[in-house]
Amino acid sequence: MTAYSNAVRDFVTRYSTEAGPDALLDPHAIAEWAFQRGLYKPNPRTVIDAIATDIAQVFREEYRVDRQGRRYRAKHATTEKRGTRTIALWGDIDDPNVPHAHFQKSFAQRRQQIVGDCVQLKTDVDVYNDKRKPSHPIQMPLDFTLDVEEMQLRNTPKAA
Repeated sequence: MTAYSNAVRDFVTRYSTEAGPDALLDPHAIAEWAFQRGLYKPNPRTVIDAIATDIAQVFREEYRVDRQGRRYRAKHATTEKRGTRTIALWGDIDDPNVPHAHFQKSFAQRRQQIVGDCVQLKTDVDVYNDKRKPSHPIQMPLDFTLDVEEMQLRNTPKAA
């Protein structure tokens, strides 16, 4: 755990104590509370990182529609290590100058993220069921084949 992570944990604990017994936490409310109390002072690197996060979010939200009426994400990221930092490099699917290898890597990385999310979801559900011992344990199927087919059918453009 980094010193920064420990500092965040400390001010989240202070916020929780001051805010009262509400079990749900709003990160924006905590951030505002910490900033107003001088517990968090952003440096220029933090501000640049926040702006870069906003830019990446705009990239993530950019969709287009192809001639067949399919809605697709326009920009795709790959991550790579450069020294001690991990950076994201984005390529536009319609830009012929972006190498094929970028999209191969991007799609493989996204698939791996999905697998990682599924592993963590299964672990979280298993732990919940073990700790709470509900009369109807939560079941979490992880085969998405039918879900994907159903959504594709729902999103298929209607012939005119």
